[in-house]
Amino acid sequence: MPFSLPSRRALLGVVGASVVAGLTACTPAEGAESTTTALPPSAAVGSPEAPAATAATVTPTPTPTLAATKRIRRSFIPDYQLPPIVGGLAPVITKIPTKHPIVFLTIDDGNIKTPESVKLMAEYDYPASLFLTRNTIADNPAFFNAFKAQGSLVENHTVTHNINMVRQWGYQQQLDDIVGMQEYAVQQYGRKPTLFRPPGGAYSNAMRQAVAAAGLKAVVTWEAKANAGKMDYQVGNSLRPGDIVLMHFRAEFAADLAAFRAAQLAAGLEVVLLEDFLGVA
Repeated sequence: MPFSLPSRRALLGVVGASVVAGLTACTPAEGAESTTTALPPSAAVGSPEAPAATAATVTPTPTPTLAATKRIRRSFIPDYQLPPIVGGLAPVITKIPTKHPIVFLTIDDGNIKTPESVKLMAEYDYPASLFLTRNTIADNPAFFNAFKAQGSLVENHTVTHNINMVRQWGYQQQLDDIVGMQEYAVQQYGRKPTLFRPPGGAYSNAMRQAVAAAGLKAVVTWEAKANAGKMDYQVGNSLRPGDIVLMHFRAEFAADLAAFRAAQLAAGLEVVLLEDFLGVA
């Protein structure tokens, strides 16, 4: 059994509250990215839940607020340390090597903004790392404050979401695109992102250098994805402890989240905020 300590997320709950339960890169839909290793800065290294009806003579009990029904989330003591920036290059994280029964949910872009997505994330009490792109959220950046209130954090997914940036752009143009999103996130959400996800999943040493220069701690990719209402795995056929799962704010959000939830419950894993586990929240 993992040793527990109170966490930042635990503050969102109320001791003794009831447990809320429910059943219910940005890559193209067709699959995961290929991996190509290269050392030069210019070379790409791709990766990647109603109360029962009451009798008419009984006064209905008020519906509990979300804060009153939040469960107390376990806090796992990290058994993994985020690698430091070495040689000006930010580390790349694809999966967290851990013995804890945990999984990390990440959601990209921000194209489709529906009340349903907010409701579902609250119903399942899932914290997530939101890798948002400025140009896709600029029409309604305040929409994502609801996720922040639930315990999710906004991270950096560039300004333009150019999936070819590692091939088309040099270091300075990549840096400008990354810094632009850093500044926008601070302006809109009051926090400087600490994690970066490359558009399409491809990265290079030049990008890793730009990520570090922009003040970010790591490049985050994935090996599991909720896509088109099902789970896709680069390794194995089920979720594993430490998996970083990719999702998107798309029209099929509910179906994708249901697929993730089924896989998460089947694997017996707890959804934990990646930033909390890495100590970069």
